[in-house]
Formats: sequence, structure tokens, C-alpha cells
Amino acid sequence: MIKMVATDIDGTILGGNFIFTQEVKDCIKCLTENDIKVILVTGRMHSATVHVAKELGLDTPIISYQGGLVKTQQGEVLYEKTLDINKAREIILWAKANNIHINLYMNDQLFVEKDNESIRRYTAERDIPYTVCELDKIELKHINKILAIDFEDADRVTSWVNYLQKVYPNLYIVKSTPYFCEISNIEARKSRAVEFLTQYFELDKSQVLAIGDQNNDIELLKAGGIKVAMGNGTDEIKQVADFITDTVDNNGFVKAVEKFIPLNVNW
Repeated sequence: MIKMVATDIDGTILGGNFIFTQEVKDCIKCLTENDIKVILVTGRMHSATVHVAKELGLDTPIISYQGGLVKTQQGEVLYEKTLDINKAREIILWAKANNIHINLYMNDQLFVEKDNESIRRYTAERDIPYTVCELDKIELKHINKILAIDFEDADRVTSWVNYLQKVYPNLYIVKSTPYFCEISNIEARKSRAVEFLTQYFELDKSQVLAIGDQNNDIELLKAGGIKVAMGNGTDEIKQVADFITDTVDNNGFVKAVEKFIPLNVNW
């Protein structure tokens, strides 16, 4: 019997309009009322996810930064893996030399080199404050992750992923959307964080349903006894899934819950 649902946010329970459907809200409410833990598992900042959890009525710990941080909504850190400072400095210099926009996350705060269209578009969709500074000159400490962005050229982002994976085999580098290249600690994976909470709540892997849509969610699915890919997911994540549900716009999350969790409720 499923006791925990570990779900990605963007593209899984939240569509491109950044508004939760009433069906998703009702489904999550029903899960929590039936003592099934719903865990948000995201590449977002913790501080940018707390309001999402509150909107959905969740009080469970949040997994953020691709699994690099597990933190309660009251501020207690349960699990954390940060990025090596020297490697982070090298990547900052590489990005600057190649005119690549990066977001630098330190101690759950966002720093950028330029106040450009990329950062304005990124933060407008997520309501995140940011600081503009020279990234190669500030003191680096407690780095959650680096995010390289190109909203116009997904192939360019793929080339960054391929290049950085070769140069830094001891880092975790993955596309989280067609336009985002995530760079973090090798242990900052959604699978590790979900496995941590599975043990924390004294559950078994077979009691976990994991669901996501992008390549970074392949790690999330690895931690689930039931692995669900969204209909709008990548080909790669669909290949590792036990079940492919409908798209986010057609409440695929809700349909997956209906299939695998017998709540006998019509949303």
C-alpha cells in the first residue's frame, strides 16, 4: 500500500500557466487526509517552494535543489549536500568566458552576474528575489547549486550538459528542463533525498509512488516502488517508468493517483 507520494512540481503537478488545477489541489488534500505523505521534490530553491507547499496545504519536509537539501517548513535541515567551492569557481569562470547566464544559489539565496532578460523571466515565473554582483569576485560559501540558462536554444543547453559531464565526472549535471542545465554535488540527487525521507518516516520503498516529467526526475523515479512518468515527459524518463500517465494539462498526476491508490474518491 502506498504511504508516500514523491512528486516533482513543474510539469508534473504545475503546468505552464503556474496555476494548480482544482483537481490537483483536491487530490493532494485527499491524500493527506488519508495519512499519505505528499513530498514535493524539486530543483527549485527551498525558499521558493515553501509557498507552494502552503498553497497545497502540506506540512511535510521539502526536497529542493535536485535533492541537495531536505528541510522542514519550520527551517530544520534534515539532509544537505553542497557544491565544492573550487569547482564552483571554475564553472563561474567558464560561464563568464562563454557568455553563459548562470544562477548561483548560496545559502538558499540567488545571485546573478547581470540583471538581464533570462533572470527577469526566471524570477517572474517563480517570484524569487535576487542579488546582482560579480560572481567571480564574491566570497563563495555554502553553495546549493549552479543553474545555467538559455531560454532560446535547448541544443546549446544540451551541449553544456555533455561538456560539463566530461570535465566534471564527480559532479551531478543534468537538464531539468530543455533550457536549464543543473550543476550540483554528486550526491544532490532526488533519489538520495527521497530514500532519506523513506527511512526517516520508517517506510519501505514499495510504499512510495514517485512521479515526474524531466530527465532530472529519472533519479526521483529510481526511489519509488511505483515509477510514474508524465505524458508530457521526456522519452528518457518514460523508458524507466512503470506507467505513463496523462499530461500535466490533463491532470496526469491525479489520474496516476486514481490508478495506484484506492481512495474511492471522484475529483
